[in-house]
Amino acid sequence: MYFVYMLRCRGGSLYTGIAADMEKRLRQHASGGAACAKYTRAHPPEAIAALWQAEDHAAAARLEAFIKTLPPEKKRRLAAGETAPEALFADRLDGCSYLRREEEELRLNALLDALRGKE
Repeated sequence: MYFVYMLRCRGGSLYTGIAADMEKRLRQHASGGAACAKYTRAHPPEAIAALWQAEDHAAAARLEAFIKTLPPEKKRRLAAGETAPEALFADRLDGCSYLRREEEELRLNALLDALRGKE
């Protein structure tokens, strides 16, 4: 199982990525170390903006690539739940579906707060 996630970063920007182990990946982003993405090293994550479960790595990578092509306003609407990935990319997702994991978003946001010292 893989996840596609969007992080709200310092300055209000959104970072999109994929991971098999979200807790591990979030810890890497929060650490700012070598395993951290260059973008999140410069723009530290403040919250998980959205999290979707994908069927496999290929489906996750496909959605990640499509999200990265969106203009910022459409990314914000997607993260806010105003639209679903399937609605935006129906013709390009090859029948894949993505499950929004809102409860997991809450759990991971609590973890991120703890990692950032905001308990």
